[in-house]
Amino acid sequence: MKETRIARDGLVLLGCGKMGSAMLEGWLARGLPPASVWVSDPYPSDWLQEQGVHLNEDLPPAPAIVLVAVKPQMMAEALPTLRKMGNGETLFISVAAGTPIRFFEETLGAETPVVRAMPNTPAAISRGITAIVGNAVAGDRSLDEAETLLSAVGDVVRLAEEAQIDAVTGVSGSGPAYVFHMMEAMADAGEAQGLPRELALQLAKATVAGAGALAMQSDEDPAQLRKNVTSPNGTTQAALEVLMNPEDGFPPLLRRAVAAAADRSRELSRG
Repeated sequence: MKETRIARDGLVLLGCGKMGSAMLEGWLARGLPPASVWVSDPYPSDWLQEQGVHLNEDLPPAPAIVLVAVKPQMMAEALPTLRKMGNGETLFISVAAGTPIRFFEETLGAETPVVRAMPNTPAAISRGITAIVGNAVAGDRSLDEAETLLSAVGDVVRLAEEAQIDAVTGVSGSGPAYVFHMMEAMADAGEAQGLPRELALQLAKATVAGAGALAMQSDEDPAQLRKNVTSPNGTTQAALEVLMNPEDGFPPLLRRAVAAAADRSRELSRG
């Protein structure tokens, strides 16, 4: 996406809760001018009110991009207010979980370019990952625009079909919460073994962050990195015999967790 297109026509955020704010924070940190951003949100946070963007003002008639970040249950009320922007050059990018592309086409017009995206909250520090898929009208040009915008806050991957986005929701969209909970659980376990709470939490956070960074930078896959840490009959092997138990360890637990998130995403899509 050429920055002049947003500078000229504007970027609109419909909704700016936790995800919208995370993405906006990343874009502003990368140099997006606040004057090029319009935000429509009935309950703006204190942080948002201090960013210098156009907040709850009249929107530009044909913005370059509208990023839709309202909660799925609010979509039916919020999206029709932008119907006049449909069937034109404005690209609609949705980060709303469970809202299918067909809803945008039915609400805004069949000739509206729409890209559905599933980001995650590390976008706030430009370490997110976002999966995108577009409708037929969007084509390569709109996907390129969406990828350029979203790559400012992390990696971007393209999906072969929209149906895959429910699985993406279960893996990476909701995934940060799984990792944060693992930090909590590791700290609880360390505390149970006699460590002070703050020290246990510090160890857990640094271990997860360091292991993630190593996995991203290493040429070896996670399975090999795991083996590198595991000495025969050592402490790590003793722990992994619990965690890798095929009946009640990590593998079946995470399969159930990811499936639950993906199933809920499908339920939301069906309305």
